[in-house]
Amino acid sequence: MAYPESIINTYASLFKIDANLNRLVKKIELLNYINPLNIEQQKKQFFASKYRKNPSFTYRKIDFDAHKLQKELFRQDLESIEDEATRLFYKDVIYDYSGLIQCIETIGQGRKFYYNVLKSFGTPTQKDVENAQFILHFNDSEEDDEMFPVFSAEDASAYFKEFTKQYDFKFNLKLSNKTTAAAMVQNSTQTMLLKKNHRFSTNQIKVLANHEIGVHLVTTYNGMDQALKIFHNGFPRNVETQEGLAVFSEYMSGCLTLWRLKELSYRVLAADSLHKGYDFCDTFDLLFSQYKLNREEAFNITLRAHRGGGFTKDYTYLTGLKKVYNYHKKGKNLDNLLMGKVTLEDRKIVKKWKKEGLATDIRYKNNAFIENNNTDKTIDFILENLK
Repeated sequence: MAYPESIINTYASLFKIDANLNRLVKKIELLNYINPLNIEQQKKQFFASKYRKNPSFTYRKIDFDAHKLQKELFRQDLESIEDEATRLFYKDVIYDYSGLIQCIETIGQGRKFYYNVLKSFGTPTQKDVENAQFILHFNDSEEDDEMFPVFSAEDASAYFKEFTKQYDFKFNLKLSNKTTAAAMVQNSTQTMLLKKNHRFSTNQIKVLANHEIGVHLVTTYNGMDQALKIFHNGFPRNVETQEGLAVFSEYMSGCLTLWRLKELSYRVLAADSLHKGYDFCDTFDLLFSQYKLNREEAFNITLRAHRGGGFTKDYTYLTGLKKVYNYHKKGKNLDNLLMGKVTLEDRKIVKKWKKEGLATDIRYKNNAFIENNNTDKTIDFILENLK
């Protein structure tokens, strides 16, 4: 997007640093490296061992010089940014990206990776665990035809293409057997990956459309519209807000179910098991034997938590949902949170930049946020009573 020359000149140092960081961080997309390359093979071996032998995962090799990238990150002349709030924000950005580099270069190195993850993503608190257990106390509703997994990845792909007609952006859609999620968005390449051999239910297709396209792709393209590339590359610790918005989109569109909330709760417990020192077999046993998940579900949730050496990100879906729910309930407009990969915590800097002409209103909105289509009173009760 073209910006007035007066704005570019006034904030020349800021735009220079922002452009430098944009050039440097193009390869720092953790999800591109964290998913194992040999999931199916290791799953078969794990099941054959009667769940007693921890899987041994392999990962994509990093294709950049981590040490050199770290040096270049910290070489930025932040003192040339006159505005203190903006200068401190970009200082935080550099530390955040530095932490993500440390995560990427230690993938597969056990606790070394896990300790780096803690710095970037944190770990569930006791309150988070209690929220998850609160959700798990509710009884499942009767079987719903929309919950049966009958559609192929190709069927899902056709639905997503139709869903996206409400926007004028185009994105890549690829089938993959190297993803732990049924679907995920790669921000840097504007690509949606679908798990190749996965069977999708009607409800899951709707969930993924509102989650992945309605939020993750919408914030990708809105971020690309902004002159400051930080909106596209991501604010520090933006995952909680982004995933919170995405699950809230499921809720507002009427496809968030108790089953889905329980799935997110099991992810919290799996992330918490890392803190307790559980290995892969222990976490799987917790979900499979104690909580009676089927072995495919238990394996997938355990894999998401233990990939790389211990990845805690998944607990933020539930914490982010509660924060976004509370924010919206106060009558707050969510548009500024869709401007890119931004955070609730940094909404003041977004408001300030808009006032100064450094940021513009969003082009793409999430239609699910216009009207609340949830009709499940149990879901309302749960969201209202999470701590």
